[in-house]
Amino acid sequence: DRLLELTDKRVTLDDSFNMADDVLRQGIQGISELITVPGLINLDFADVRTIMSEGGAALMAVGLGEGDDKAQIAAEQAVSSRLLDITIDGARGILFNVTGGESLSLYDVNQAAAIIRETAHPDANMIFGAVIDPSMGDTMRITVIATGFEHGMTRHQMMHHYGRSQSNTAPTPAPAPAEKPTGKPARQVPPRERERETVQPRFAPDNLEIPAFLRRR
Repeated sequence: DRLLELTDKRVTLDDSFNMADDVLRQGIQGISELITVPGLINLDFADVRTIMSEGGAALMAVGLGEGDDKAQIAAEQAVSSRLLDITIDGARGILFNVTGGESLSLYDVNQAAAIIRETAHPDANMIFGAVIDPSMGDTMRITVIATGFEHGMTRHQMMHHYGRSQSNTAPTPAPAPAEKPTGKPARQVPPRERERETVQPRFAPDNLEIPAFLRRR
């Protein structure tokens, strides 16, 4: 459905699927470059492990921008994925790496960092890296790894993904009809006999349905 929203009727089937494949390619390429490519401010696997220790769901995104507004364009793409329809809002752990050409300025880096910081949790742990790559020219690339999303947000995303929310309350059984008085004295049940009495379940275990969100796992 997201591919249909982001493409028009002239886009071929092959090109549409390439858009989805590109998300996976960016993730793999971004992780490998973070660890292996030397930079002006280096990041390594220890930094990735530190961010991943925040726990919870993790999101990785890559943004590209060029021209005078390249920092803003790249940062806005990196903090939200149009194809996956998710953002890094509320993330408590963020690692971001900025890659640009020799013309990459401190202003560009600061502008990108400000956009990412505004999106994250106010107390987020942020780790920053920078790489100068002459082959980038006037293009700027930002790679973001975000983790430690708040529980409320994660639950909201799950409900939105599956199209419905799960109720936390069980249905209340209908009250049993009151018995009519018969005029006979009530029979006294000995204590031992009461201990042997068991309550029969109102449902059979075989009739229980597995919730939709568990079946999808």
